[in-house]
Amino acid sequence: MTLIGKPGCHLCDDAEAVIERVCGELGASWEKKDITQDAELHREYWEQIPVILVDGAQHDFWRVDPARLRKALGG
Repeated sequence: MTLIGKPGCHLCDDAEAVIERVCGELGASWEKKDITQDAELHREYWEQIPVILVDGAQHDFWRVDPARLRKALGG
């Protein structure tokens, strides 16, 4: 699972908290990518951050629903 965001984004911080909790409960790994460090990610997602990818496919953006994320991760 991947969280795409940027520093100083309160929605990104909120999404990260949900992801940490859900992934912690399920033992799932995740990574965070910063659009300010990757021109391609910036071009693709700058209007939607935070963006959550599950298995490389866009799962959600802006707000993360914990139940929906848990289900997508097989929990």
